[in-house]
Amino acid sequence: MKQKKNCHEKTDTMRKAAASHSPAEMPTPLRRRANSVERAYWTLAPALAMAFLLSPIAFAAGGDPLAVINNLSAFIFSLIRAVGMILLGWGIVQVGLSFQSHDPSQRSQGFLTLAGGLVVTFAKEILELITGAGVTP
Repeated sequence: MKQKKNCHEKTDTMRKAAASHSPAEMPTPLRRRANSVERAYWTLAPALAMAFLLSPIAFAAGGDPLAVINNLSAFIFSLIRAVGMILLGWGIVQVGLSFQSHDPSQRSQGFLTLAGGLVVTFAKEILELITGAGVTP
């Protein structure tokens, strides 16, 4: 009659096989894990080496540093304008749906969204009017 191996004997066998560093002697789960770790190493090591060796050197742009800030400001304001246009469109849809369903609370919500969209869309022009930055004598 065969006796079942207890869990301690199995782990001892697995430890001995792993210590021998021979893939043929390793049990199947450890062999699979060793293969996946080796595969990951041989995939990531060349990728990282190429990333470091083939990366170009970036130099700062010569010229006016304020031009960079102005370009960034123009980009951010264009994003804000896009969000304002989306709000404006959503407000128009809400107002149209409120007229169709005869719902006064949805109508007021639509007009508020419409007004908010207008303010956000023209935020740059409003700020220039307040600060006087866009006015040239």
